Amino acid sequence: MSGILSIGITGLQAAQVGLSTTGHNISNAATPGYNRQEIVQSANTPLGTGSGFIGQGTNVTTVKRIYSQYLDNQVQSAQTQGAYLDTYSAQISQIDNMLADPAAGLSPALQSFFSGVQDVAANPASVPSRQSMISAANALVTRFQTLNGRLQEMRDGVNSQISASVDSIDAYAKQIASVNQQIVLAQAGSNGQPPNDLLDQRDQLIADLNKEINVSVVKQSDGSYNVFMGKGQALVVGTQPFTLATLPSPDDPGNLAVAYVGNGTPSFLQNDSLNGGNLGGLLAFRSETLDAAQNGLGRVAIGLAQTFNDQHRLGQDLNGALGTDFFNISAPKVIPNSQNNAASGVPAVTMSNVSNLTASDYRLTQTGAGLFTLTRLSDNTALFTNAALPQSVDGLTIAAPGVSSMGDSWLIQPTRNGAGDIGVAISDTAKVAAAAPILTSPAYDPVTNVFTNAGTGKISAGVVNAPPPTNPALQNNVTIAFIDATHFSVTDNTTATVLAASVAYNPVTGASVSYNGWTVQITGAPATGDTFTVGPNTGGISDNRNALLLAGLQTENKLAGGTATYQSAYSQIVSSVGVKARDVSVTAQAQASLITQSQSAQQSLSGVNLDEEAANLLRYQQAYQASGKLMQIASTLFDTLLALGK
Repeated sequence: MSGILSIGITGLQAAQVGLSTTGHNISNAATPGYNRQEIVQSANTPLGTGSGFIGQGTNVTTVKRIYSQYLDNQVQSAQTQGAYLDTYSAQISQIDNMLADPAAGLSPALQSFFSGVQDVAANPASVPSRQSMISAANALVTRFQTLNGRLQEMRDGVNSQISASVDSIDAYAKQIASVNQQIVLAQAGSNGQPPNDLLDQRDQLIADLNKEINVSVVKQSDGSYNVFMGKGQALVVGTQPFTLATLPSPDDPGNLAVAYVGNGTPSFLQNDSLNGGNLGGLLAFRSETLDAAQNGLGRVAIGLAQTFNDQHRLGQDLNGALGTDFFNISAPKVIPNSQNNAASGVPAVTMSNVSNLTASDYRLTQTGAGLFTLTRLSDNTALFTNAALPQSVDGLTIAAPGVSSMGDSWLIQPTRNGAGDIGVAISDTAKVAAAAPILTSPAYDPVTNVFTNAGTGKISAGVVNAPPPTNPALQNNVTIAFIDATHFSVTDNTTATVLAASVAYNPVTGASVSYNGWTVQITGAPATGDTFTVGPNTGGISDNRNALLLAGLQTENKLAGGTATYQSAYSQIVSSVGVKARDVSVTAQAQASLITQSQSAQQSLSGVNLDEEAANLLRYQQAYQASGKLMQIASTLFDTLLALGK
C-alpha cells in the first residue's frame, strides 16, 4: 500500500508544481520580458520485481523557460535599429518643419529684403525707400539669427540627450552586472537549476540597453553575460561593469563626445563605434544633418553678405562717398584640438572666394615639419596632403600657424557662425550706395549746352570693377580722344598721365576700355577729334545704377561655385533635410513593422497564452484530484488490510 501512496504523493506534488507554474505564468502575462515557463516531468526509477518493473510515480526534473536565443536576438536587433530611426526622425523633423515653414523660413525674408532694394532702385533719392531697405535688411538678419539660434538650441538639446543616454547605459551596465552575480549564486546554490525569472530580468535589461546602443552578448560557462558595444569595448564582464562618460569634444568643445572609461582614463570614441539605439541616432543626426544644416545656412548668410558688400562698395552714397560694407560678416572659426601642444598657434584662415564655399567643416593636421594635410569632413576627402602652407581650397586661404608640432590638428568651420553673426553695418539712409561713382559723357559744351562730337560714337554708362583702395584713381577725370576714326588715346587728366597713346579701334565691333577700376564700351563711328570723358559722378543723387546691380544679385548664381542663387542655395538645404527626413520616417515605419513581426514570432513561442494556461489549470487540477483519489484509495486498502488482521 505504501507504494501506491508514494506514487499518489509524487503525482500530487507534480500537479502542485504545475499549478504553481501555471499561476506564475498567468500572473506575469503582462510583465515585459517575461518568458513562459513549463514543468519538465520524468518517471521515477521503477522497482524491479519478479513480475517486471513497477513504476514509482513521477518527479519534476526542472521548470523550463520557453526561450529562443535566436528569436530574442532578432527582436533586440530590430529594436535597436528602430530606436535609432525613431530618435533620428524625431530630431530631423524639427529642422524640416522649421526650415520649410513658409512664414518662419528664410525665403519670405529674402524676398522682402530684395523688394526693398528694388524700391531704392526705383526711387534712389527717396529717404523712405532707403529706410525701408535698411529695415528689411534688419529683418533678414534677424531671421538668419533666429533660425541659427533654433539650430543651436537643437544642438544643446542633443548634447543633453546624449548625456542622458550615456547615464542610462551606465545604469543598465551596473544592473546587468548585479543580475549576473545573482544568477551565478542562484545556479551554484540550486545544483545548476536555471533561475528563470532572473534570466528574464537580465534579458529585459539587455533589451532596454539595446534601445540606447547596439550591444552584443557572449554567454559564459558560469551563466553570466559579457556585454560588448561598438568595436569591442566591454560594458559588462561578469560582475564587473564599465562606464561611459560625456566630455567636451577635443575637436569642438561645443559638442559633447562620448568617452570610454575602461581603465579609469577616458578614451574618446568615434561616432561609427556608437551605432544603433537612441545614442547612435543622436550622434548620427548631429553629424549628418544638424551640422550640415547650420553650416549651409551660414554659407547662405556669408555668401549673401559678402557678395552684397562687394557690389555695395562699388557704389556711391547720397553724400558722394564711395560705398562701404552693408553687412557685417563673421570670419571662419578655427578651433585648436585640446590635445595640441600648449605652445602651438592657430592657422590664419580667410575667405578668398565665397562662391566656392561649401557647407563642410575641415580638419587641418600637421603631418611633418612645415607640412600639413587638410581633410574635408563632409566626404572625408583629403584636399591636400603633406603640403606647405599657405594653400587655397574651397574658397578658403589657409596660412600656417606661427608655432606648431607634429600631430597638432585644428577644426576649421568656415560657415558655422555665419547666420548667427551676420549683422547690418549701416543705419544711416544716406550711406546706401545706390549710385555709381563714375559718370561718362561725350564731349559737351556747357555754354551752348550742346554735345560737340562730330561722329556717331557712343560711350556706355560704365561698370565699376574695383573700388579704392584697390584702385584709388577710380574717380580721376579721364579723357578718351580719337586720333582718327580707327585710333584713340586715353589720358588721366587728374594726374596728367597718358594711360595709352594709341589704341586701335574697329567701328564695327567697337572697343572695351578698362582703366582705374572701371570699364566702358565705345561703339559706333567716332570722328577724328571726338572725345569722351569718364569722371566722378558729382551730384548723382538720383542715380540708381548701383542699386539696379544690387537688386540683380537676387537672381545671379553667386553660390556653390556659381551654380546657385541665394534662394536656391537655401532651397537645397530645405530639400536635403526634407528628403532625409522623409527617408528616415519611411524607414522608421518599415522598421516598426519589422519589430512587430519579430515580437509576434517571439511571443508565439515564449509569450503567455491565457487560453492555454486556463487549459493547463484544468489539466493540473484534474491530475491533482486524481492523485488525491489514488491516495484515498491507498488509504482505504490499507484500512481493509488492517481490518482483516483483527
